[in-house]
Amino acid sequence: MPVKNRFAELLPEIIAWRRDFHAHPELMFDLPRTAGRVAGLLRGFGVDEVVEGIGRSGVVAVIRGRTDSQGRAIGLRADMDALPIEEETGLPHASTTPGKMHACGHDGHMAMLLGAAKYLAETRAFDGTAVLVFQPAEEGGGGGDEMVRDGLMERFGIDEIYGMHNWPGVPLGTFAIREGAVMAACDQFRITVTGRGGHAAKPHQAVDPVLVASQIVVALQTVASRLTDPLSPVVLSICTLRAGTGAYNVIPQTAELRGTLRTLDPDLRVTAEAQLRRIATLTAEAAGATAALDWMPGYPATVNAPEPTRAAIAVAQSVAGTVDTDFPPQMAAEDFSYMLNARPGAYIFVGNGDSAILHHPGYEFNDEAICFGASWYAGMIETRLPLE
Repeated sequence: MPVKNRFAELLPEIIAWRRDFHAHPELMFDLPRTAGRVAGLLRGFGVDEVVEGIGRSGVVAVIRGRTDSQGRAIGLRADMDALPIEEETGLPHASTTPGKMHACGHDGHMAMLLGAAKYLAETRAFDGTAVLVFQPAEEGGGGGDEMVRDGLMERFGIDEIYGMHNWPGVPLGTFAIREGAVMAACDQFRITVTGRGGHAAKPHQAVDPVLVASQIVVALQTVASRLTDPLSPVVLSICTLRAGTGAYNVIPQTAELRGTLRTLDPDLRVTAEAQLRRIATLTAEAAGATAALDWMPGYPATVNAPEPTRAAIAVAQSVAGTVDTDFPPQMAAEDFSYMLNARPGAYIFVGNGDSAILHHPGYEFNDEAICFGASWYAGMIETRLPLE
């Protein structure tokens, strides 16, 4: 099953959908145009059912195969939301909305899954039900979790679910995947250090929260370098330090640190949080200050199940030939993880070639990847739900 000829025929149409999405980006759950366009196209393809408003603004399409001897349903997922980034590509189809941009390729994901939907609605060469999931709010809103909580799996009887993301640096026309954890859990935290404010000329009469916060930043580096098995990935990043009002001669009362903790192992996720809390609290106490930590759990790790991963690899190899089956785990986070926690499945990367990195104002989804991605989506349905 190489790249399907039908997708080569449909390519100009699919590219037009993709560039239309790109020119009209919308954020998080607020996707009236995007979700409406997706639903309208799906109805035009003649799918059996289109349901809107799952997980607040998600869209789900149902396509029934020629037969249904086993009563099985396979889900395919694409994300729909854009990012709050000012686009700098200068392309004719660049964003028409200031401050919003499809800088992660979700426009391409939608277009590829829509292409697969049109093909599957035409051919129906499978035994069972294809459930196509268009998800809102991947970029920080937990739309995957919202759809699962809204009964996605139970309502549509999904047995397995598969997702795909374009990946800059992976060669065009190839795929990459691994069994097990493929993307990290990501938690956010805020540490508020309270000292005692005072005059910059009399630091001995104050407790400087900026100094204490700086000591905490340094001490927290031991979570990865000394308190964790070197073979167990953990990334702890302090990305913000705020203190004072801008005055040159005032020691402030408080300082605030903000950052993220990224892990692949669920046990390490728990222990690293505990280590972070202890280090922040005791470092502050040693200096006569206090540290209060607000913990904001984020997406869990994205974990590919063994048998579905093998199936995803087989289809990718039939489409492209070249598949990196030991792709390094990525420490970015992805809320498809919630769907994989609810049902077995796998998440694969399709090559975007030598493009700008994701979330960059100069990023552009590579339209030459469309036929590969759409063929993989369709192939997953035809191989997981084979006709007798």
